[in-house]
Amino acid sequence: VTLVGKEHVGGGLVAVLVRGDVGAVKAATDAGAAAAERVGELVSVHVIPRPHNEIEGILPKVKAEIGESE
Repeated sequence: VTLVGKEHVGGGLVAVLVRGDVGAVKAATDAGAAAAERVGELVSVHVIPRPHNEIEGILPKVKAEIGESE
């Protein structure tokens, strides 16, 4: 799973974007959701398994591997 980025969207909300194999991304988002619920409020988790080519064009590209510091 690759961390694409994070975006502070306002009101204390943060969007985290990841890419990778669907099963691995699902496991990563499940783990992230559990961690977020332990420290605050989780609003939503959404996995797009195979985005359409037109959607792919507007999604952010890969920036850093998980585990690398920013």
